[in-house]
Amino acid sequence: MADPYQILGVARGAAEADIKKAYRKLAKELHPDRNKDNPKAAERFSQVTNAYDLLSDKDKRARFDRGEIDGDGNPAAPFGYGGQRPGAASARPGGFNSGGFEFGGDNAEMGDIFEGLFGGRGGGGGGFTSGFGRRPPAKGATINYTLQVPLVDAATLSAQRVTLGDGKTIDLKLPAGVETGTQMKLTGKGEPGPGGAGDALVTIEVQAHRYFTRDGDDVRVDLPITLKEAVLGGSVRAPTVEKPVMLTIPKGTTSGKTLRLKGKGFHKKSGGRGDQLVTLMIDIPADDAALADFVEGWETSGNPRASMGV
Repeated sequence: MADPYQILGVARGAAEADIKKAYRKLAKELHPDRNKDNPKAAERFSQVTNAYDLLSDKDKRARFDRGEIDGDGNPAAPFGYGGQRPGAASARPGGFNSGGFEFGGDNAEMGDIFEGLFGGRGGGGGGFTSGFGRRPPAKGATINYTLQVPLVDAATLSAQRVTLGDGKTIDLKLPAGVETGTQMKLTGKGEPGPGGAGDALVTIEVQAHRYFTRDGDDVRVDLPITLKEAVLGGSVRAPTVEKPVMLTIPKGTTSGKTLRLKGKGFHKKSGGRGDQLVTLMIDIPADDAALADFVEGWETSGNPRASMGV
């Protein structure tokens, strides 16, 4: 039975951050969209995902570490049968030892013991597996989806309409801090199976925008302004990920000056939002006769490149 620590390549005492880092690296390498001609990669991707699901759940991880469940999240064989841990009971020839009480031989019939414990006879129809544990029916397989999300929607956490493999649609709520590679599990939305439907795993890809770019939790944009607006200052309309706002341009602004709009960026995992950084770019028309005449007769002192030694 696969060990989730071995699947992710981390030590048993690994921190949550290390487990997440290992998972994201493997998920990126093995994602089905990158390995369309490699079915083994898809199988490995599913194993990695299941291992992370178990280890990222504190309760399940603790139960696995104690030997109460196996790598698939199913109850382990009772009394340590099929694999011993310190302090666990052991099966041995001539009897069954459990915490100092010995059963077997002429003292008791094994089937009677387990009948009392589990309500069924070993070897009876629909009874127990060879490990004396009733294994629950398997759930259906995990279905993997890739969802492309516009940058503006990711910044504003706009709900995404998703059509599943069965034709049904759901509105997916994006989490704060969403980014390319973020994965969201939809419980019970996978393939049907004897033990119920499996899960669906949605991997987010944030699309590029034609003028907004992401910088951590902030959004950046280059905003063209006229020479007159730069020299005299004034108010201009500036786009944000939500709606345009009025932005004040200081007098004597030069190209490259960056202004900050508070709280207009991405939602942070820790709460609050990043900012929007607006870099002003003076737009000079190529064929403006009046501007050309003005500059031709305009004299200015000083060398703006003096600090560069030229």
